[in-house]
Amino acid sequence: MLRLSGLAPSLVVLGAVLALAGCAAISPRNALPAATAAHIDPEGFHNIRFWGDEATDAVLPKDELISAASPRSSHRRQLNLLAISGGAEDGAFGAGLLAGWGDAGNRPNFDLVTGVSSGALIAPFVFLGRERDGQLREIFTRYGRKDIFAYNVPSLLQGSALVDDTPLAHLIERYIDREFIREVAEERRRGRVLLIGTTNLDAQRPVLWDMGRIAESDRPEAIELFRKVLLASATLPGVFAPVRIKVRVGNRDYDELHVDGGITRQVFIAPSTLRLVSGGPGRANGARLFVIRNGRIDPQWEPVNDNVVSITQRSLSTLIKNQSIGDLYRIYSVARQDGIDFNLASIPADFTVRTDEPFDQKYMTALFERGYEMGGHYPWIKSPPGLETAAQPSPSSAPNRTARLQ
Repeated sequence: MLRLSGLAPSLVVLGAVLALAGCAAISPRNALPAATAAHIDPEGFHNIRFWGDEATDAVLPKDELISAASPRSSHRRQLNLLAISGGAEDGAFGAGLLAGWGDAGNRPNFDLVTGVSSGALIAPFVFLGRERDGQLREIFTRYGRKDIFAYNVPSLLQGSALVDDTPLAHLIERYIDREFIREVAEERRRGRVLLIGTTNLDAQRPVLWDMGRIAESDRPEAIELFRKVLLASATLPGVFAPVRIKVRVGNRDYDELHVDGGITRQVFIAPSTLRLVSGGPGRANGARLFVIRNGRIDPQWEPVNDNVVSITQRSLSTLIKNQSIGDLYRIYSVARQDGIDFNLASIPADFTVRTDEPFDQKYMTALFERGYEMGGHYPWIKSPPGLETAAQPSPSSAPNRTARLQ
């Protein structure tokens, strides 16, 4: 999800222009009827997505996950699960942490990887392994605001968006090519799962996309849909234009509007997924869950100016922070019930570099490097904020109190 601090003043001005323009609606669309919304996939695809707020094994059948746990063997090996949150430019922290963890030589190959918003732009690269870490570094240190979006008055006047996210779409196309899709499909056939979250605006519900199943469909449209899902997951509604996903029912074409997955889930592991992976409550057999929150989870003191922009900006950032903490509690509760080892990382309290510019390249590079430095010895937190034990180290602990996971 986009950081509001750098954009807020500009968006207020743009919003005024929009009001003067008569608040034109986005271009006409044919919305999918509610009665069919839960039972339809994009044409030519099957079982590639499911609602993120209900228990289902439609996309993650039990036999596949058991196969992932113990291929051709009765012995269940340890499963490793990874969930990456949104955070806009703060995604540089998670990217750096994972790259540093990889270079330390003890990062596991994750059986399940989930991502939302900026986490959706990290997840596919981590899913494919250390060979893609160089590209991960490039994405979060080489590019800045102009590579993500451009202020676009024509789009604003048409009522579709406040800014133009074409640069971000081109950036995704640059890295997600047919070879990338082929590798994702190959890993899916081995039983590993990559899920990306979006929000269906019509339904007000989270949608989880099985990117491996999209990739292994062998349809020409697969690469376009793969890219669209990544773009949609990072699309802040009202700022970027929603991504339209075309579906067909009978002889009629419809479209869905998908936006930032962080609107409904800042970070996710579907409860049914955890239970299938673990084999049921209390039967995780040593499964480990790693959750990366690309943001601060501790309260941050900041004097707020008494004007509408500052008050709105601060209120929304507080809302997002507390929504993310609620998501962490939800995940922790299910993991604890199923006996899965919970591990949480977030931006440390002593990282004090600041910026008022969205997607500031210097800020993202500094944050990436901080995450990278901590990657090999990160002091993973064993519970959400407020539940930590006195003996548990915090992210800003001294090196001699850190716990290195092998």
